[in-house]
Amino acid sequence: MRKHLLATTLALSIAAALPATGLIPSAHAQAAPPASMVSPNRYGLPDFGDLVEQVGPAVVNISVVQRAAQGTTAENPMANDPFYDFLRRFGVPMPGFPGQPGMGPRAGQGIGSGFIVSPDGYVLTNAHVVAGEDGDAALSEVTVTLIDKREFKAKVVGIDRRTDVALLKLDATGLPAVKIGNPDQARVGEWVVAMGSPFGFDKTVTAGIISAKARRLPDETYVPFIQTDVAINPGNSGGPLFNLAGEVVGINSQIYSRSGGFMGISFAIPIDVAMNIKDQLVSHGRVQRGRLGIAIQGVDKDLAQSFGLTDARGALVASVEPGSAADKAGVQAGDVVLEVDGRRINESAELPRIIGEKRPGTQVKMEVWRDGRSRNVTATLDELKTDTVASGAPAAPTQVERIGEKLGLSARALTAQEAAELKLRGGIVVEGADGAAARAGLQRGDVILAFNNQAVTSIAELRALLERAGNRFALLIQRGEARIFVPVRIE
Repeated sequence: MRKHLLATTLALSIAAALPATGLIPSAHAQAAPPASMVSPNRYGLPDFGDLVEQVGPAVVNISVVQRAAQGTTAENPMANDPFYDFLRRFGVPMPGFPGQPGMGPRAGQGIGSGFIVSPDGYVLTNAHVVAGEDGDAALSEVTVTLIDKREFKAKVVGIDRRTDVALLKLDATGLPAVKIGNPDQARVGEWVVAMGSPFGFDKTVTAGIISAKARRLPDETYVPFIQTDVAINPGNSGGPLFNLAGEVVGINSQIYSRSGGFMGISFAIPIDVAMNIKDQLVSHGRVQRGRLGIAIQGVDKDLAQSFGLTDARGALVASVEPGSAADKAGVQAGDVVLEVDGRRINESAELPRIIGEKRPGTQVKMEVWRDGRSRNVTATLDELKTDTVASGAPAAPTQVERIGEKLGLSARALTAQEAAELKLRGGIVVEGADGAAARAGLQRGDVILAFNNQAVTSIAELRALLERAGNRFALLIQRGEARIFVPVRIE
């Protein structure tokens, strides 16, 4: 009984502090927050009923017909399901997905969710909902259904595949619109509510907590995802994630699953990211992002010590593209970017997002760490276009040599053909690693390019640098298509 009273008292205290909730009839109404709509029920737990009644009218169901998708659908009936693309990215086995016969979309169709962000008919959803597997939104006929059963043919204003955001326009006015929240103020552990149409069951509500923030996912560079344990399934994609004030803080976008169904981990795009995309699509018809032209990696404790940094933070520059904005500004491989326009870089993943938020042609001031001291550089950003990657080539067998017993490295020189294919002047190919090299994670096939910040093109150069070095240093290597610094510590 005592525990029950304590829980009830705690829940009442939390509810009393909850902010206001509700829809806004127009942009001018945001300054007057409505009364709180979340209160404890008789068991002392949050009751979301009033919140759902208030925000529900702005949540919509989206159905999509791919006019040129008949052949694709015949080969793969899952191809137009709105979550298929994201489940596929994680390598999830999906036999029989999306489930029981009759519960998923018909061939050539897709379903999803969305929400109205302005009374004049702008709707946000996911790009993969309206663009389908082929990524061409021009082939999609999009129908938006409101909670009162009104249907509208929607115009696709634009999509942004990098963030998975799409903007639709309905020919209507006076529509109910959501209130936009601030994801930066959201806290890990707080309640959130998702609304959408999982498997086509519209007006479905699920609740949970924020599990983590600024989560970086594979192949997702520009989105600091909000991770939650809110139940999300195919059809929820593109729907809103509300805080207890009834404000949208995210767009439900992805799930992590080994079975094809919800397993307790879902991800939402922060609403500020989506609103930035929306504003660009309305103003310019496309999304423009700044570009430095560098490859980066994170800075751990060992790398920080190797470069003389007191804190393990920043973005370590692994390579600089010739002729890029970074190259023109004098940025070098081995630099650690610590700040951009006064914004501190704690994690390397923050740098692409900060640069991507800026328009091409913008000048940015960066603080970089080089040769044991801080210095400032200014770069004029290029425009981010199609991503390009380097190609690697298998090495032809040549003379393998042992380099330093303490290091534990067996290596050989790059052949002329390999150097030409990799566009390098030279390098050293790792053939075997033990001892300190193995502990550092060096692998057979890695190409050693630099010792700390000094380029190495031959085994003789590497031996000479090893003799003068201490017990801690960093090797710049190329592994497949990526260049990374590997911290080495000789014990």
